[in-house]
Amino acid sequence: MGYTIKPSEGKLGILIPGLGAVATTFIAGVAAINKGLAKPVGSLTQMGNIRLGKRTENRYPLIKDFVPLANLKDVVFGGWDVYEDNVFEAASNAKVLEPLLLHAVKDELESIKPMKAVFDKDFVRNLDGTHIKEQTHRRELADALIEDIAQFKENNNCNRLVMVWCGSTEKYIEDCEIFESIAAFEEALDSDDRRISPSMIYAYAAIKSHVPFANGAPNLTCDIPALVELSQLLEVPIAGKDFKTGQTLMKTILAPGLQARALGVKGWFSSNILGNRDGLVLDDPDNFKTKEVSKLSVLEEILNQEINPELYGDLYHKVRINYYPPHGDNKESWDNVDIFGWLGYPMQIKINFLCRDSILAAPIVLDLALFLDLAHRAGMSGIQEWLSFYLKSPQTAPGLKPEHDIFKQLIKLQNTLRHIMGEDLITHLGLDYYQELVDSL
Repeated sequence: MGYTIKPSEGKLGILIPGLGAVATTFIAGVAAINKGLAKPVGSLTQMGNIRLGKRTENRYPLIKDFVPLANLKDVVFGGWDVYEDNVFEAASNAKVLEPLLLHAVKDELESIKPMKAVFDKDFVRNLDGTHIKEQTHRRELADALIEDIAQFKENNNCNRLVMVWCGSTEKYIEDCEIFESIAAFEEALDSDDRRISPSMIYAYAAIKSHVPFANGAPNLTCDIPALVELSQLLEVPIAGKDFKTGQTLMKTILAPGLQARALGVKGWFSSNILGNRDGLVLDDPDNFKTKEVSKLSVLEEILNQEINPELYGDLYHKVRINYYPPHGDNKESWDNVDIFGWLGYPMQIKINFLCRDSILAAPIVLDLALFLDLAHRAGMSGIQEWLSFYLKSPQTAPGLKPEHDIFKQLIKLQNTLRHIMGEDLITHLGLDYYQELVDSL
C-alpha cells in the first residue's frame, strides 16, 4: 500500500539563497533543457531508471515516469544574493557555461533578479555583501524572508515552493543551548542573538512558510534540534547537508569497494584546488573547518575503525583545499590512497579528478528540489534521510550514524520511492528465482 500523494498541479517555485555558480548553472541548465538545447545528464529524477518487481518482469521505467514529479516546464525560479546581478550576469561572471548556451537562454535568465540577502560578514569573512537587507535584527530578518517567500509565491502564481541553500559555506559553529528547542531558538531570534547564522534564518523562514528546505553547504543549518522539531511540527520535509560532488563523490564510490573486498587502508591524503567564490570563502580557516569536518566524516564512517581495527585502525586521513583563482569553477583534486592486501602487502591508488564543480552540483539541486516537493505532497515531514545519496554529511535522526556508502544510499532512495508508490521493496536476495526453478521441475 503506497502513500496518498497530492497531484503535481500548477507551478513549483524553487527558491535559492545564493545565486552564484551552482545556482546559475542549475537555472540556466533547466532553461536550456526546456528549450531542447541540452540533456539533464547527472539528474536521477530525469535520466535515472528504477527496477520494479523481479528481474524476470523486465520493468525498468524512468524515475520521472514512475513517481509523480513536477514537470521541468512547470518550474519557476527565485532567490537571494549578496550581489545584485541578475542570473544571466551572475552566470556570465561565473564562467561555468559557454557564452553561446547562455545567450540562447538570456531572456529567461535576465528576468530572474535576486532579492536582497540576509548577510552577516562574521560568518563569511572573505565576502563583502552589497545587496543586503536593511534590517539587521535577527527576528526582523526572519520576518522579511517570510514576506519575500509569500510575495514570490503570489507574484509567480506558484502552487508550491521548495528552498535549496546554494549559498557560501559559513564558518564552523557547534550546537549550543539556543538551538536545542523551538522556544529557545525563537527567543534567541527575538533577542537578536548573533550566534544564529544567516542560513538558519533562511531555513527557519522556509519551514515557517511550510516550504521544504535542503542545505547544500556543510554549515550547521537545519540540522539543529530546534529546526528539526519545527519541521516535524509543521509537517515540512528537510534534508542536509553539503552537496556530494568532486572528491567526496569519488571517495563514496571507491571506499565501499575497498571495504567490500576487505582490503586494508593505511592512509588517504586528499588535496584540492579551486578558484570560484566557494574557493575564496574556504580560504578562511574558520570556513574551511566547516568543510573539513564534512569531508573527513565520509571515510571514518565507511571504513569503520572500531568494527575492523586490523584493516582500518591506523587510517590516516587528511584533506587540503587551496584557493587557486586561475582554475575558476574547474576544481582539481588529487588523492593518494595507501592500501594493503593479502598477507599485508602494500599497494597504492592515485586519483586525479579534473571536475567541474557546478556541473556536478546542478543536477543535485534539481533532484533535491523535485524529491522534496514529492515528499511534501506525500505527507512526509522532518528529516528525509533517503536523500543522503546527494549529500556529503547526511542528516539523520539523533543518535543514528549516517550511511555514506553511495550504493547503499541509492538502494535506500530507490526503496523509498517503491514504498511511496506501493511497489515491493527489493532486497537483491534472489533466492526466490532459484526456488521457483526447482518448483517448476
